[in-house]
Amino acid sequence: MKVWQVITSVLAAGLGVQSSRNRERDFKQGKAGVFIAAGFIFTLLFILAVVGIVQLVIKGAGS
Repeated sequence: MKVWQVITSVLAAGLGVQSSRNRERDFKQGKAGVFIAAGFIFTLLFILAVVGIVQLVIKGAGS
């Protein structure tokens, strides 16, 4: 699988909008380790983004 396909599949699955056709493709062509690593990175980036947004809001509310 191409890197772009893995990224879009992980993002779609993370948002809960993965199509069954793409899910089947992922299970047939993809490797579990690649999806686990990509999912971990996505989750880490998501948490960091939420923390960053919360910090910005807290800073803005204090002014």
